[in-house]
Amino acid sequence: MANKSLFNKTSCLPLADTSNSAGGVAYSLSSEAALAQYVMTGCLNGTFYTSAERQLDEIILLSYEVDDRFLGQLAIYARQKGYMKDTPALLCALLASRNIALLKEVFPQVIDNGKMLRNFVQMIRSGVTGRQSLGSAPRQLVRNWLSSASEKQLLHACVGQDPSLADIVKMVHPKPTTKEMDAFYAWLLKKRVKANLLPPITQEYEQWKVNRKAQVPDVPFQMLTSQELSKNDWIQIAKNAGWQMTRMNLNTFLRHGVMDHGRVVDVIAKRLKNKAQIKRARAFPYQLMAAYLNVSREMPRKITNALQEAMEIALENVPKLKGRVYVAVDISGSMHSSVSGYRAGSTSQVRCIDVAALMAASILRKNPEAVILPFECDVRQVKLNPYDSVMRNAQKLSNMPAGGTNCSAPLSYINRKNLKVDTLIMVSDNESWLDNPHYGWYGGGKATKTLEEWAQIKQRSPEAKFVCLDIQPNTTTQAKERRDILNIGGFSDQVFHLISDFANGETDAHYLERVIREVPLSEHQEAQAS
Repeated sequence: MANKSLFNKTSCLPLADTSNSAGGVAYSLSSEAALAQYVMTGCLNGTFYTSAERQLDEIILLSYEVDDRFLGQLAIYARQKGYMKDTPALLCALLASRNIALLKEVFPQVIDNGKMLRNFVQMIRSGVTGRQSLGSAPRQLVRNWLSSASEKQLLHACVGQDPSLADIVKMVHPKPTTKEMDAFYAWLLKKRVKANLLPPITQEYEQWKVNRKAQVPDVPFQMLTSQELSKNDWIQIAKNAGWQMTRMNLNTFLRHGVMDHGRVVDVIAKRLKNKAQIKRARAFPYQLMAAYLNVSREMPRKITNALQEAMEIALENVPKLKGRVYVAVDISGSMHSSVSGYRAGSTSQVRCIDVAALMAASILRKNPEAVILPFECDVRQVKLNPYDSVMRNAQKLSNMPAGGTNCSAPLSYINRKNLKVDTLIMVSDNESWLDNPHYGWYGGGKATKTLEEWAQIKQRSPEAKFVCLDIQPNTTTQAKERRDILNIGGFSDQVFHLISDFANGETDAHYLERVIREVPLSEHQEAQAS
């Protein structure tokens, strides 16, 4: 009889071909999938397993392994669907050195506000992406952005340094088309200019600085806080604030007495749960969770209720999935690191575990029969009420004790219980090591334990689908992509669209890559498609 350890039902599975950052065996993602993973999850900060410098190096190296068209489509997809900031600007900066014609198509769809403009210019000037100056074509694209921006957009672009908007204006020398814009650029460059020649909001701002009895102008928050502000000033600021600024400054408003006024509380609460404003702000659901968890205990109930209502709106794309649904949530130690990485002065308090727990709780809310399987070394038990708020269930999951990372644990649990599966969703950083010790190149000639366990599940449930949702940047996976396995990354509600389409019918072995390659490269194409 031949050696049964060599000739068995798992011997036809693909062999692990690399090791992950934790030292466990894994599968390499394709260049397109790996780049998408980095761009959709990478914030160019240090994470638990990698440094900011390595992230940047990986993105640049991977960008040369894909075609220019895919690079442009990914930039648009990451900005418009993934709500990412730094990485789409980086891809545009790379295109500036590779394909100017393509950059002209992509630029207006990615560089859509002053922050993105400053990111783009900063990255090119650094020399990291292949050129150290803008050059004629990128310079003209920046001029076009400046000439088409509204006064409000330009004022918002004034916030921030290195480069500042004034630096950019000095670099590209835009030609003002009106006397107001000529005066605005002079004001921006701190030249003498008659106040009555300035655009209206800038004019109001200058008048307010001189006469503090005037109404607070509708300018960015940061332009006002350098001045001494009264309680009435703070009330006016709160009334004028945009959605994101409101979310981020609720405790500040409380400290300055804004919440003492019932009508202002009503205005803020109404803004927070305004569906159009939530969509326009490109809010990550976890940002609402962070706001809810961090508000002061003295915050009016109307505000905390509005945050919960806003969460429900932000999660309306969570799919209703057919059949038996399991959600495996990684609660291991590495998941307690900041979801956007570490950088002095800008490290988010939101952890990977918070995002994973929120996604699991959201799926449970729409799929009350779904089974949630928290795991670290093994599956841990948790009691969740699907009719509780998403916030409450997410908190229960994120507060569970941590351990090592064993991505095969929830699949082993399902097999031990002999359960049937229609959809299994795993939310993890994908750095499994307990079940896959690195015992030689190519994993000692074996598949990962996760894929072996999935093969057993497929014997009972041949139509089952497996979604591996990764929320950290890396280039490996525990389950090699194929028609029944989808590897995706990201934090926006776009991941729910992908999960829904894949679970409810899509059977493409490279589904995410196809979705990205279908992105229109120009706004004209998009209009035709719609």
